[in-house]
Amino acid sequence: MSITFILMTSIALSMDAFTVSLSKGMCVKKLDFKLALKIGFSFGLFQALMPLIGWKIGIGFSEYIKSIDHVIALVLLCFLGLNMIFSNDDNSNSSKLSNFNIFILAIATSIDALAVGISFSFLNISILPIILCIGTITFILCFLGVLIGNKVGYFLGSFAKFSGGIILILIGFNIFNEHTGFLNYFF
Repeated sequence: MSITFILMTSIALSMDAFTVSLSKGMCVKKLDFKLALKIGFSFGLFQALMPLIGWKIGIGFSEYIKSIDHVIALVLLCFLGLNMIFSNDDNSNSSKLSNFNIFILAIATSIDALAVGISFSFLNISILPIILCIGTITFILCFLGVLIGNKVGYFLGSFAKFSGGIILILIGFNIFNEHTGFLNYFF
């Protein structure tokens, strides 16, 4: 698996969390770095743990469905990408920032990473470098998202979710193409 693929996957998975971080940053009148670090760390931790959990779950089933693994990855990633693009999650706009709310948001924004982890288990790849990259990139983007959201406003939020959704869909088609050569029929 190429570093470009890992980076694109990491960025795509972090877009939901980044969007929530932007909106949380917009809701806080006086921002401190401690809050940005807490949100970044929480979101990064769960974005890294969920693919690991999904990968562990999927390893048990990989022997049975190796012949259709690329189809499963395509369906999961397209579903998650479309869900990311078309979801209207306004729960992240509340101004309450308790530890419990941050915890719930961290879980909610990382559910898609669980499914991606399952799809990774079908590809017979090493998960450790991927989850480290996902966690690190999510931490950085969410930390910056809180700060940016606090300074510049709401207009970046929908673009970030749309971009993340498109990237997930493209990754799904890339995996499908690598296994089937599907695009070779057209080019």
